[in-house]
Amino acid sequence: MIEEQTIIEEWERVRAPEAPKLEEIKISLKKTALLVLDIQKNNCNNERRPRCVKSLDKIQMIVEKARKAEIPVIFTLTSAASKADFRREVLPSREETIIKASVNKFYKTELEEILKKKKIKTIIMVGTSANGAVLHTAAGAVTRDFEVIVPVDGISATYPYEEQYSVWHLINSPGTRRKVVITKAELIRFI
Repeated sequence: MIEEQTIIEEWERVRAPEAPKLEEIKISLKKTALLVLDIQKNNCNNERRPRCVKSLDKIQMIVEKARKAEIPVIFTLTSAASKADFRREVLPSREETIIKASVNKFYKTELEEILKKKKIKTIIMVGTSANGAVLHTAAGAVTRDFEVIVPVDGISATYPYEEQYSVWHLINSPGTRRKVVITKAELIRFI
């Protein structure tokens, strides 16, 4: 039996891997959608998750790029939230879809059907709860044969470690490593 002290000592020796290389991504307009995950007043604020507030300008940039390129933008809310809970910086337009769901936005929702009806193959994913909504929705997307692009400056969590782990998991996990690309907001180009 491993003693608790031994486990703690081993954890203390663990070092983070190098940050992934971020490259420019060129995306086909006809087969791409943007998912904006759970950017709400109650979970994206300076008291609860200031890292989310700091990511809002990058998320706004991506939303504006997507709208200008006329690709579908789909917003999500947590199960208990309402439309009034969206942050004003990233409000959905009247035409844009809103999905209410728990951590995996594909689970028990019409998201997959909406994307497949639009012939979407690639999903750009931004939002908060990197270790929740982003990680689980990205994994859900991959299991449904979508390619996923995650701009690291467009995701957030309560702590940097949660963001770092989520990105590491997405690019290294056997289920997602060949289907998820990591980039940053200004490196996304629509062609």
